[in-house]
Amino acid sequence: MNLVKNQVVTEDYAIYNADCMDVLAQLQENSVDLVIYSPPFAGLYNYSSDDRDFSNCESKQQFLEQYDYLVAELARVTKKGRINAVHCTDMLEKDGEIWDFPSEIVKIHKKYGFKQKNRITISKDPFKVRMRTMVKSLMHKMVVEDSTNCMTAMPDYMIIFVKDGENEVPVTHPVGLKRYAGEEFINHRLLSEMKQTENGETLALSIHGSYESLRAKFKHETNPNNQLSYYIWRRYADSIWYDIDINNVLKFKDFNDEDDEKHVHPLQLDVIDRIVELYSNPNEVVLTPFAGVMSEVFSPVSMGRRAIGIELKETYFKQGVENMKDAKKRFAEEEKTLFG
Repeated sequence: MNLVKNQVVTEDYAIYNADCMDVLAQLQENSVDLVIYSPPFAGLYNYSSDDRDFSNCESKQQFLEQYDYLVAELARVTKKGRINAVHCTDMLEKDGEIWDFPSEIVKIHKKYGFKQKNRITISKDPFKVRMRTMVKSLMHKMVVEDSTNCMTAMPDYMIIFVKDGENEVPVTHPVGLKRYAGEEFINHRLLSEMKQTENGETLALSIHGSYESLRAKFKHETNPNNQLSYYIWRRYADSIWYDIDINNVLKFKDFNDEDDEKHVHPLQLDVIDRIVELYSNPNEVVLTPFAGVMSEVFSPVSMGRRAIGIELKETYFKQGVENMKDAKKRFAEEEKTLFG
């Protein structure tokens, strides 16, 4: 029986409408350079009515048992010394107590030969979270009535794991970092100081601007000590990513159906872009077992990588197919807008 309901395979990516465990079993050992995903948050969202959906487990323990099988497969397909990046958050129980879901993720990864390399906190604007989720604990009304019922906006985390073994192909950036993914404004003066031609010509770029097309024009960009890279790295090296644009996501509403939850939101492209840039080389393979609308496929393909995405839910897969049509155009369109 063919367990893949639908698929699209090109020279840049392969995406499958299937259960991730079925597809992962077909991948070769030590064949993936980077894994990035958000696991279905047990007890937080129900993504579909499918019995094989991780989010439909009957208990936390059942979810963790299923997740254990997944991590074992990801460990098998990931190359030695390479990265698995897991996007997660703490879980709020129905009784108001917090379940430390990230610690459970760490335990399972260590079981299968991963080491926790880093944990990045992704800050979230309380007002935007309140408007998107309608959670009562973030309402100012609660401060007035009884502030013991208030909570802060819980952050997201990106936990970085490295598989045991020596990495045979270093991830290099010969001229440093050239594209900033985030919502912080890089002002005219700063860019002018960083990006000058021999005759003093300067150019202001947007925060998502691509610098690849300026290589010839700005000759010092062949210098690995370029100042723009230093500035970008200061943002990325911060343990708290406070400059992520929460609205920089792929389209996800066009194919919603009756078992979608209104507050489901794809992972921000800023987050994915940073992980892809930092932990993979061009043309390497990036895998996501929970592709959703293909955010973790779209980003690496737009940045010159190859990608594999697996999504169980048919409506998300259909939206993802549409989203992928624009992946190769992403920065080309941006450069046209910026530079003419």
